[in-house]
Amino acid sequence: MTYFISVFNQKGGVAKTTTCLSLGGCLVEMGRTVLLVDLDPQANLTASLTLLPRSLTCTVSDVLEGKATLLNASQRTTVMGLNILPANASLALLDRALYQSEAYEVRLKNAVSELNPALYDYVLIDCPPSLGPLTLNALTVANLMIIPTQAEYYALKSLENVFVLVNLTRRRTNPGLRYRVLVTMYDRRNAISGRMLERMHDTYDNALFNTVIDIDTKLREGPLQGKPITVYSPSTRAAQQYRALAKEVMEYE
Repeated sequence: MTYFISVFNQKGGVAKTTTCLSLGGCLVEMGRTVLLVDLDPQANLTASLTLLPRSLTCTVSDVLEGKATLLNASQRTTVMGLNILPANASLALLDRALYQSEAYEVRLKNAVSELNPALYDYVLIDCPPSLGPLTLNALTVANLMIIPTQAEYYALKSLENVFVLVNLTRRRTNPGLRYRVLVTMYDRRNAISGRMLERMHDTYDNALFNTVIDIDTKLREGPLQGKPITVYSPSTRAAQQYRALAKEVMEYE
């Protein structure tokens, strides 16, 4: 049975795409098969795996428009067991057009329903940093939403809007949606970060992952090489932390 995970935060720059790529790499390393779905018009996840968004002739946009199947549009990556459904800038136009379509929130759900459940153990969806139709599609199909966030005041304030979206999705299209908050880009040398993390435990303790992802320059270098952290720099602290996250995720199934 395939388990669907959407990675979302309305605030940009919180390691959303990095988390999607790194978690996918860790799950594959643990013997699971993974499909990454790029639903962000910026197509950073696509580019992180050495694909050129502008040159793609078949993307997730074609799948959502019913012009291609998910199986036909997905591509293999250089990492065995890790495939991607890529994106390009055409997603931005589609995001606006979907509002005019009937039952637009279930486009992705309908597309993945045609997949053989034995093909992928996990589907990880990289959402755009906006509360639009593409994000609603991702949350409608998700078993679990991962919310990456920094231990900073404004990052915590943005979580309020995310929780509103969770409740909306539960009422409209996905009553079983669960979520967990992941602290990323954590600076252990910063006393303020420590205090904000304590505040998060006081407020969201049951919703927090135990794993915390520290700042690590290797996480920024990996996409330049077209590889997840587990392949690019497997012995780093960041790789170990994302492996710990993968183990936690597997416990939520």
